Amino acid sequence: MTLPAPTQAPEWLARLNEPQREAVLTTEGPVLMLAGAGTGKTAALTHRLAHLIRERLAWPSEILCVTFTNKAAREMRHRVGDLIGDAVEGMPWLGTFHSICAKMLRRHAELVGLQSNYTIIDTDDQLRLLKTMIREANLDEKRWPPRQLAGLIDSWKNRGLLPGDLTAVDNEAYANGKGQQMYAAYQERLKALNACDFGDLLLHMLTILKTDREVLQQYQRRFKYVMVDEYQDTNAVQYLWLRLLAQERKNICVVGDDDQSIYSWRGAEVANILRFEKDFPGAKVVRLEQNYRSTPQILAAASGLIAGNSQRLGKTLWTELPAGQKLRVLGVWDAPEEARRVGEEIERLEREGAPLEQVAILVRAQYQTREFEDRFIQIGLNYRIIGGFRFYERAEIRDALAYLRVIAQPADDLAFERIYNQPKRGLGAKALENMYRHARAQGLPLAAAALELADSDELPARARNTIAALMGDFLRWREASDSLSPAELMRLVLEESGYDAMLKADRSAESAGRADNLVELARAMEDYETLGDFLEHVSLVMDNDAASDEEKVTIMTMHAAKGLEFDNVFLPGWEEGVFPSQRSLDEGGLASLEEERRLAYVAITRARRRCTILHAANRRIYGQWTSSIPSRFIEELPEEHVEAETTLSGGKSLWQANWSEQEDPFAHVASTRPERSGTRGPGWQRALATGYETKPARVKENTRSAASFAAKPRSDIAIGARVFHEKFGYGEVVAQEGNKLEISFEKSGIKKVIDSFVTAAD
Repeated sequence: MTLPAPTQAPEWLARLNEPQREAVLTTEGPVLMLAGAGTGKTAALTHRLAHLIRERLAWPSEILCVTFTNKAAREMRHRVGDLIGDAVEGMPWLGTFHSICAKMLRRHAELVGLQSNYTIIDTDDQLRLLKTMIREANLDEKRWPPRQLAGLIDSWKNRGLLPGDLTAVDNEAYANGKGQQMYAAYQERLKALNACDFGDLLLHMLTILKTDREVLQQYQRRFKYVMVDEYQDTNAVQYLWLRLLAQERKNICVVGDDDQSIYSWRGAEVANILRFEKDFPGAKVVRLEQNYRSTPQILAAASGLIAGNSQRLGKTLWTELPAGQKLRVLGVWDAPEEARRVGEEIERLEREGAPLEQVAILVRAQYQTREFEDRFIQIGLNYRIIGGFRFYERAEIRDALAYLRVIAQPADDLAFERIYNQPKRGLGAKALENMYRHARAQGLPLAAAALELADSDELPARARNTIAALMGDFLRWREASDSLSPAELMRLVLEESGYDAMLKADRSAESAGRADNLVELARAMEDYETLGDFLEHVSLVMDNDAASDEEKVTIMTMHAAKGLEFDNVFLPGWEEGVFPSQRSLDEGGLASLEEERRLAYVAITRARRRCTILHAANRRIYGQWTSSIPSRFIEELPEEHVEAETTLSGGKSLWQANWSEQEDPFAHVASTRPERSGTRGPGWQRALATGYETKPARVKENTRSAASFAAKPRSDIAIGARVFHEKFGYGEVVAQEGNKLEISFEKSGIKKVIDSFVTAAD
């Protein structure tokens, strides 16, 4: 590799605006590049990197350049290569925090008790290890689940804390004061395995740099320049690691936007960028404020909103782009009308020639996508979900639907297999294998085979009791479906099956979103009179799989949209409690409110030409219609840059639509939930196995009669026959009832078994 000789200023520097050039040419000392949304910060960063190499201020191997994603690192490498050629190939220290720290740790692993060939465990391996440790510590796994402990350990590592650094509050966060003990034991177990998790990559390197001065000085001498992208997203351990490496030369340039710090739930701390000038006195602050993306109206609205935050460095975005439409705020009656209005607006844009690829719907929470998906299916509008699954494809939704499918059709083997051990009931792969074996041998549905096994000795007593209890639940739920609405039935099933309790015990960040999705599922079911109608609707939605090469509307969360841009952006659900999120406000107070406002700023600045905010006057939650008030963020938008429309389709103002409780056509009448009964009436086994009941209305709904499921006894085995059983060995048949045998085994005594599990012995 040969470095290009420095000559006069290259042509590509002339393409930058004045602040961008200033950021590129200010090579010595600390630099904070405060880059607003759409202001060309990636161009400034890559040109600075190219400039350092082109002017021979440093060899490529002497520059540390850190990004947050592999995609960002690849893009930066590609852009720099376009500017200076193959010299970029000599940059071994351009990459993500984790990849760079992993490379460093390979060289110094012995300093933290590891070997250089250590392995990096993934989340599944981590959870299995923690599960074993929780059992060894005699802790209740349901009360103190592995996922909760994994989340705590990850948060401690993000804060740069070793086990000995935990506070009393940290220690009490798990198992009533055993947080430190479990964390320390986990770290020791990892060392014994010569392994580390992703959090260790940074934590171990921070520990080495803090405790081994020789290693620290080695890297401080090596890196003449340090550059960091998306600095506002750094957590504590990343911040401390960077500060140590840059303290000697202080040639550190960080690029970020305090107004776009929206990942505190991942450990990001906006304070890191706010205190940069204190950490590096005399730092040069370069503000990139010329926006190349959005219209002046969109920028003015976003700037007016974010001005409400007190914890910010401050900047004013401007653009030379021509004037456009004002930011629109639409008030609608409820969520279905919200989805209808958005669908109509998108169809209008499409008729006007706007490509669907340039249309995005950005929601605060994943559950909000359901209403739009259902509406778009109805009108034939292609869409994609980015950063997650379609609503009905999410695991918790599939689980809930599987329960409902078994209630509606007991012969649905795929649905039964999905939930027979979800939540965990102690029914493992062996139990499922026995169920399938008997089902195939007798031509029975899986549920019917499970029921027969519950009345035999083929399975351990605990498994038999568990299956019998589960099948009893399904009988009760099936009977309850006559008197409960589909939504009420689903809520009953989730509660009595233990699914709700499972989610509550899961303290991970994802658990709350999963619970919200199930609430939204119940909301969707309220529009259907029968369970069959709803399941048919879901089947039609799931069948919507438009060709991948067709243009589609993008639906995603605001968090996932950061860094993207679209001509037309719709922002639904701007109501208090939805956005800003009530859960976030309850947990974080004023700091969370400011982050929610930054999220609103990010959402608005994704739009290039048009931005439409929607809020509904009513939301239906748990079957109850509740009035909603517009988000405080709407009031904070500068009035001169907003065009508001808050009328019903009939022209009446939303706020004039006052009606008495007696006139409310949506008044909810609560149904009385039947008491749970543990008794088993006559014919309960037949009803469980087949779904067949004697009620005339039910008879019509059954696709197979009870007789068609009846197991036929084998003709080659009779009383007195000598048989062999894989588990119990040899024995003699002493009694027979249909396909059920009582066998006196030579070593196991008398057992009840099913004839499909034995073979005739000579």
